[in-house]
Amino acid sequence: MKLYCLSGHPTLPCNVLKFKSTTIMLDCGLDTTSVLNFLPLPLVHSPRLSKLPGWVSKDGTINLEKELKECAGRVFVDAQPEFCLPERELLDLSTIDVILISNYHCMMALPYITEHTGFTGTVYATEPTLQIGRLLMEELVNFMERVPKAQSATSWKNKEIQRMLPGPLKDAVDVWMWKRCYSMQEVNSALSKVQLVGYSQKVVRIDSVQEIFKISHFCFRAVVTSRLFSRLFFLQELFGAVQVSPLSSGYSLGSSNWIIQSHHEKVSYVSGSSLLTTHPQPMDQSSLKNSDVLILTGLTQMPTANPDGMLGEFCSNLAMTIRAGGNVLVPCYSSGVIYDLLECLYQFIESANLGTTPFYFISPIANSSLEFSQIFAEWLCHNKQTKVYLPEPPFPHAELIQTNKLKHYPSIHGDFSSEFRQPCVVFTGHPSLRFGDVVHFMELWGKSSLNTIIFTEPDFSYLDALAPYQPLAMKCVYCPIDTRLNFHQVSKLLKEVQPLHVVCPEQYTQPPLTQSHRSDLMLELQPPPMPYRRCSVLNLPFRRRYERIYILPELANSLVPSEIKPGVSVATVSALLHSKDNKHTLQSVPKPPPMPPSKKRKRVIEEPPVALAPKPMLSGAVALEAFLATLQKHGITEVKVEETADGHILHLQAEDTLIQLEEDGTHIVCDSEPLRTTLRDLVLRFLQKL
Repeated sequence: MKLYCLSGHPTLPCNVLKFKSTTIMLDCGLDTTSVLNFLPLPLVHSPRLSKLPGWVSKDGTINLEKELKECAGRVFVDAQPEFCLPERELLDLSTIDVILISNYHCMMALPYITEHTGFTGTVYATEPTLQIGRLLMEELVNFMERVPKAQSATSWKNKEIQRMLPGPLKDAVDVWMWKRCYSMQEVNSALSKVQLVGYSQKVVRIDSVQEIFKISHFCFRAVVTSRLFSRLFFLQELFGAVQVSPLSSGYSLGSSNWIIQSHHEKVSYVSGSSLLTTHPQPMDQSSLKNSDVLILTGLTQMPTANPDGMLGEFCSNLAMTIRAGGNVLVPCYSSGVIYDLLECLYQFIESANLGTTPFYFISPIANSSLEFSQIFAEWLCHNKQTKVYLPEPPFPHAELIQTNKLKHYPSIHGDFSSEFRQPCVVFTGHPSLRFGDVVHFMELWGKSSLNTIIFTEPDFSYLDALAPYQPLAMKCVYCPIDTRLNFHQVSKLLKEVQPLHVVCPEQYTQPPLTQSHRSDLMLELQPPPMPYRRCSVLNLPFRRRYERIYILPELANSLVPSEIKPGVSVATVSALLHSKDNKHTLQSVPKPPPMPPSKKRKRVIEEPPVALAPKPMLSGAVALEAFLATLQKHGITEVKVEETADGHILHLQAEDTLIQLEEDGTHIVCDSEPLRTTLRDLVLRFLQKL
């Protein structure tokens, strides 16, 4: 079993697992932190951004004025933002049979994988993951296409030039793998390959691209215990190489952990999970028990920040800004934490006397996101599910919309421009501050100290996000809300489920660089977890010990079990092993065809193997004292016995012969063939023939 790591981002994973001739991709997250190296895309012409000076090296030897711009001591790429894709050279991605998606944040690279690698397999995801993932992809495409940039910037990616650039461009990795955003046509084509699954639903992968059809015939002899007969028949209806089953991970609507198992092996994939009580179904922990290997990704990016405390700071800073006459800008994703923020504000508005303050949610998918959150009732926690049957909307933002306290718009153009009033609170994207309507509000409100920007998404460094807007007068508050498992929670979880081996990103095996003394901010397990990084290939400590084989009824009826001890019977079987789609079946050996009447026999290209009468198998143990007495009866009296680790060695001194009695065999070393035959027959008296 091998694991290929294609992503260096621990919360946006992309790994490939090779297991029982099946190739499974685990998530395909898109690393969007690369966009922080680009200038923002303003919806309205920005004189400030358009007048930024181009970058020229100090000695004047490198002139990239058309590609790079200087702003507040930093250098940015002046082109369409690009994303860091998962590694595509480590293995042939066209051989992938299945892609398992754990949540909608971890599927944003899907069009790059399915549309440009020759992928012909199937993608499995829950319905909320598919639908909300579609919305987020649609929003991303919309952000890019409505502010197109014709010019491309590639010269700076030259290794020799990049070495001369100032940081952080100088330190950017895999820049030649950065790509522009996909199109809606590619999105639709990629999502057409998704097959919907529900929690705990088992998906059986019967074939694989590499081994669609294999049949091998050979004579097979084995000892089959009577206990095994019933087990083979009982499990006959289960077939295929691997079963995959999604479990609720408790992180977001439809988010999943995955169980990947065969008849005798079990792999658990834990990605983006939460034990906090929020809007999704709670995490299913018990199903993770008895795992041979547990692959762990997607832990919290803010292990020292308590989500409840961050929500409190968010509300208090929002209230202070509004009371002072300022506006609040909340750069956020259009699904996920925003549902919890709106629910928190619903309870906070009246107590803080903010009932007249308008709240705006601006996104091309704002309406769809709010509606989807209300209709996926079966994927919500129990408390929200019960509201559906009252009937009441699961989320309170429905009431905020009905009372006009929350208004949503597809963009700043159109109705919003005529209905907009201040002071207000605006939720909009993108949290990187590089594209989307948030760019307009940064330009509009950034010069006033009355206004506040509150960062709630943990995916981007807020200092890097603000860099191209410096100098900035508006206040900045960092309240990252990350509900995923922290190190204390995951350590407790692993003690409960007790996997044999844990595999995780190397970032989890050492403290953060800025807090090297915090040993509590890392995984300390026994045995130590196996770490991986981008482009690494791990041979997992996992050996296939058993394989399930089915036996046809007519062959089973022909077996004659012999009891070797009370309750245990064995039988020999000669059969053909038929293997197809990782399902193995024992079939009766066909009888040889009758000889043709003519003297000349035509040569047959492929003849089935002829059923040969099997030699009897021997069972039992040779009792030393009884065997010595038997030898004495046959005139062999001078016997020297030597005890060994595996049994005994008998030295027949007069006959110059050695007999080795061991657990799994008996060896006779003798120059005289008649004597050897006599001794063999004496040994056989103590053994049972099968």
